[in-house]
Amino acid sequence: MKSPLRQLTALLLGAGSLLAAAAPARALEEIQLSLPLLETAFTIQLRELRDQRSLLSGDSDLAELDRATNGAIGRRLVEAFQTPLPLPVKAFAEQSVGSPLVNQVLLLISSVVLVEGVRQPLDSSQLATSLESSQAKGSLNLLEVLEALPGKSASVDLQRVVFAIDRLANQQRQGNDLVTSMPAAGISPALSQAGPLAVKRQELAIPVSHRPKPLQVVTIQPETGANGRLVLISHGLWDSPESFEGWGKHLASHGYTVLLPRHPGSDKSQQQAMLSGEVPPPKPEDLKLRPMDMTSAIDAAAAGSLGLPAGLRTDAVVAMGQSYGATTSLQLAGARPSAALLNRFCKDVTNPARNVSWVLQCSFLTSADQAGLADPRVKAVVAVSPPMSLLFDQGSAKAMNGRVLLVSGSRDWVVPSGPEALRPMALEARNAGGGHRLVLAKDGDHFNLRSSYEQGGGALRGLLLAWTDGAFAAGAAAAPGPDAPPLMPPDGWGATEFPLVDVTANLRTLPVAANQP
Repeated sequence: MKSPLRQLTALLLGAGSLLAAAAPARALEEIQLSLPLLETAFTIQLRELRDQRSLLSGDSDLAELDRATNGAIGRRLVEAFQTPLPLPVKAFAEQSVGSPLVNQVLLLISSVVLVEGVRQPLDSSQLATSLESSQAKGSLNLLEVLEALPGKSASVDLQRVVFAIDRLANQQRQGNDLVTSMPAAGISPALSQAGPLAVKRQELAIPVSHRPKPLQVVTIQPETGANGRLVLISHGLWDSPESFEGWGKHLASHGYTVLLPRHPGSDKSQQQAMLSGEVPPPKPEDLKLRPMDMTSAIDAAAAGSLGLPAGLRTDAVVAMGQSYGATTSLQLAGARPSAALLNRFCKDVTNPARNVSWVLQCSFLTSADQAGLADPRVKAVVAVSPPMSLLFDQGSAKAMNGRVLLVSGSRDWVVPSGPEALRPMALEARNAGGGHRLVLAKDGDHFNLRSSYEQGGGALRGLLLAWTDGAFAAGAAAAPGPDAPPLMPPDGWGATEFPLVDVTANLRTLPVAANQP
């Protein structure tokens, strides 16, 4: 049995399947509810939260209190537990068991729920099966999640539940307002459709000096007709190259050679090993090792050791990534990590900008100041949902070597658009104005903008191709600067799956709250 400290660490880091009971699992029946301003906890049966009439007729401690207050407490409780959570249930149901989306459902409840008597990580298939009925109505609430958990009882802090829901809604409001009030980009078949070239995929291993074992790299390239240009893609935390091979396939069909390193220590296999107690959580040093993986892949391509198309240039490269991989790409483009904001805000648990991604960012407190690892060969990057509000020195944008296209989903609750995209990009636009761009994906969340090989690029395929084409076509003009020309056309890179809205022109006048990173 793992120690309580190890289980708590997994909870706070958002590890995939965080809680589970030994089989056969027993469904959760009751909770110990902590109420604001009261110093005692009340036992309540979950069935009593189905509606207020059940609570009023129940026999738990809280039911008695509700009757004593003439139903005032019950109304608020039923509202809190039945308010839809910011989760796309249809997408949740379609995800494979063990996927990051299924895993993050458990992360959402971990900050407010402590399950007692639970010995091993929860098999996410139990949760997915238990929540099948929620798919029909298209929403999911905290009560349904609790009822799907195994165990006998759990502790819930109602004040934290209400506060967390309200804070997240505020963090998403500005982005939602923008995508509903501004026109989405149109769709050009030249960008959205697969290119004329047949592509091939292979996996290789290259020796690197910064890791004890060879680095695994997926390559996706045209079989013939390559254009001599190189793109790198960095996967997110507890993810893998496979989740982004669709991006690579679409780019390769249009002539690009694409490399996708597998970052050991923060990939999917590391998550599984951590939850089984075999290895510790990702280390702060991973913030430095990931950019080194990307740079080593470029070096290997330059040395001709990857069997890539002849004539491949490595002096000018485009990098892209999602989540932690987007942070890695920003580092390569010259964004400089710093502990300054981490020291100031990491302990501020009530800050309006605090979000799930702060857990990852604050884990870099001891390594941030040594993680400035820009690669001058990286001329442009696409950063999809990067955790960044605390991590990067706000003045580092002036010295960046690569232009940035940042993409954020309007429904992303792991890295919400307000504090992690709109605010930092608005500050950059006012202070430096380096020609970077911000595109919001309406109804995009933290996981539905990725694409497997079979999916062929997903909703971002046209946007990724437009930015990559523009970056290479611009040559020296791709460099960041206040007078830098646009790198992509004003239209044509949209998507049917999720409307894409360029909000860059609004950044300079966007309201920016004080006392936030």
